Amino acid sequence: MSENDIPTSEYRFQAIDKKFESIDGKQNRDHLIKWGMRGKIRANMYIFDQTFPEYNAKKFILDFFKDPNVLNTLKMFTKAGEWQLLGQPAHDVRIEQLNTNILSLEFFDRLFNNKIIREQGHIKKCIEEYKDEFIISDELRKVLIMDEFDSYDIFSDNDRKEFIFHLFKHFCLGGQVCQYEDDVQPYLDVTKSVYKEIISVQKDAESQTIQVVSPVFKIEALNENGKKFYPSRTAYEQDFAYIIIDPIKRHVIILSNFYEGPSFFE
Repeated sequence: MSENDIPTSEYRFQAIDKKFESIDGKQNRDHLIKWGMRGKIRANMYIFDQTFPEYNAKKFILDFFKDPNVLNTLKMFTKAGEWQLLGQPAHDVRIEQLNTNILSLEFFDRLFNNKIIREQGHIKKCIEEYKDEFIISDELRKVLIMDEFDSYDIFSDNDRKEFIFHLFKHFCLGGQVCQYEDDVQPYLDVTKSVYKEIISVQKDAESQTIQVVSPVFKIEALNENGKKFYPSRTAYEQDFAYIIIDPIKRHVIILSNFYEGPSFFE
């Protein structure tokens, strides 16, 4: 990388009016309503003005949460069930880079191989248990969030850092008012459609294989007291935000969800 490619000033961002069919359109509408996530899971796109070197990710994301165009367009969900502008700039950010190595739903075949999912796709039920804010009534959710469960380790720590695993887990857990599926296929279908729409891929010139080119980070914005205020002030598993960066097209997508409050059926 030449000196001219290294950003020397703050990144600038501009909101793009883009509709994501897998989230806002009809494609997954009924499932997202059923899971209590319709209208509470959102994707927003922005373009940026400088080269993105991955080592500079924290500065990039902090600049994002300080940019006036972001503060005046990015919204968060209140407990009262209303959307409000972010308003305040971030004093700091916490970021965790996720893996994006997976390009096939075969990644989830181990759920079938380990009898968490039966041959026809039916999710194996179990006696109800509680884990944090969730009622766990099947072995799929045990695998996802109960580390004391015997089959928890069918997904390694590295597997659990895959962005597609995060998406799948979020859809399986759903919103505060959620009707769970008896069959795994809807969760797989929605995960695939969202993942495919928000990540960017390209073919490697030498190997001719398709590779993901979008770095993905799980993010939290902190105020001057070091307290999280975005995506929310709560510690719910289902209050989340991810930033997906396309360094080639110079756009970013913010994918966020809010657990509490009513969902929207439009």
